Amino acid sequence: MTIPDHPNFLRNRLTQEMRLALAVLVALALVPLAVGSPYWLGVLIVSMYFAMLAVGWNLLAGYTGQFSLAPAAFAMLGGYTTGLLSWHWKVPLAISLPMSAVVPGLIGLALGRIVLRLSGPYLALTTLSFAEIARLVIYNSIDFTRGDQGLNVPALTESRLGNYYLFLGALAAVTFGVYLLLRSRTGRFLQAIRDDEIGAASRGIDVVRTKTLAFLLSCAICGFAGGLYGSFAQLVSPELGLISQTGIVIAMVVIGGMGTLVGPLIGAVLVYVASEMLRDAGNIQMIVFALLVIVFARFFREGLWGLARGAIARTRRGSAGAAKGA
Repeated sequence: MTIPDHPNFLRNRLTQEMRLALAVLVALALVPLAVGSPYWLGVLIVSMYFAMLAVGWNLLAGYTGQFSLAPAAFAMLGGYTTGLLSWHWKVPLAISLPMSAVVPGLIGLALGRIVLRLSGPYLALTTLSFAEIARLVIYNSIDFTRGDQGLNVPALTESRLGNYYLFLGALAAVTFGVYLLLRSRTGRFLQAIRDDEIGAASRGIDVVRTKTLAFLLSCAICGFAGGLYGSFAQLVSPELGLISQTGIVIAMVVIGGMGTLVGPLIGAVLVYVASEMLRDAGNIQMIVFALLVIVFARFFREGLWGLARGAIARTRRGSAGAAKGA
């Protein structure tokens, strides 16, 4: 049972991963010093949007063991929350942007109370159905949402560099918030449910309540990312909620390292930047990432971060052995 068995080990591992996540964030903060192209800064901004979705989905799937197929749908709902409040009622972004986290979070709370009593493929199928229903409702509500024409959203800043650091700050805040949650008692409960749901319930953990909290927070993170993306693109559309967008998020987490703090950050940046580089090759990019997901899921379940950690451990053991032999 993993609830309190090795809390110090878990905290030390989380602290190590958080330090590496900070190193990734610092590296991203230095990128504009070397990259002046507005196009590539825009690519990195979108990669940080996907990184926030990846962090939110990883909290639910990687740390709680609940497989949702709706992160992109909740990002779409967050974007439309900000857009509709601004378009119809002229609500300033200072209010409408925080609401992009609150409204999807409340929807996630209501949905979670229903679907998180399910497990296995039923949860995935239910969230997939919800995602498609939400997208089709927005697509067909032309008088309210403008349908496939999209909805204009005011910009927080017109500066490409300003948007870059805005997204970086939001990503850092989300990552640090998840880190603090995972260090807490609730965080250990989440991981206990992932490892052994029946055993966790037998130890007195309210499984449905804890899973619902994780679902709520995951939905709120995705919604906030969608609201930020809308203010950057100055447009939201039903395409934000396409299932293919969720597929990209899952690929990022699996390739980067599921159930780790640093994995989603690495995976999001690498996958999205590589996707842009392969754009001229047509649909081959989706084939490449699908194959990578299969390979990593089958042979390297801890992703790139797991491979890096294993290489570091082997190097340390080799150094220690050489020192002892000397």
